Amino acid sequence: MYNKVTYKYHCRPGYGSEHLLIEFISGVENKTFIIELLDAIKEINPKFTALEDLWMNDEIIYTVNSDLGEFMLSKDIWDLAFIMSDKNQSCIVQIDKLLLKDKRFQKIEVNFNKFKLNENNKGSL
Repeated sequence: MYNKVTYKYHCRPGYGSEHLLIEFISGVENKTFIIELLDAIKEINPKFTALEDLWMNDEIIYTVNSDLGEFMLSKDIWDLAFIMSDKNQSCIVQIDKLLLKDKRFQKIEVNFNKFKLNENNKGSL
């Protein structure tokens, strides 16, 4: 259906965490980003249930309910976007699988060790 990769993402742990998140690294500036993301994961029936505007951080956090449970979608003015759910990691794994099947999205693998905190980088975050 779609031929062109528009969005690139990582499925990776949060800094200093074992919990996975999805970090969108390109394409977030597109006006259709959220529409296309929701289309790519429509199989799990995502529905926005809350919106929190963190004006101090120039960020909006959407709470999304789905057939797999709740997750958060964060988007800011610097064209960064994340899908997170510390308490529902299976949802993150399933969203990753759905994005892999959609030709608009391309997963870029990362070294998970880069996101671990150690003595050398504890103070740098």
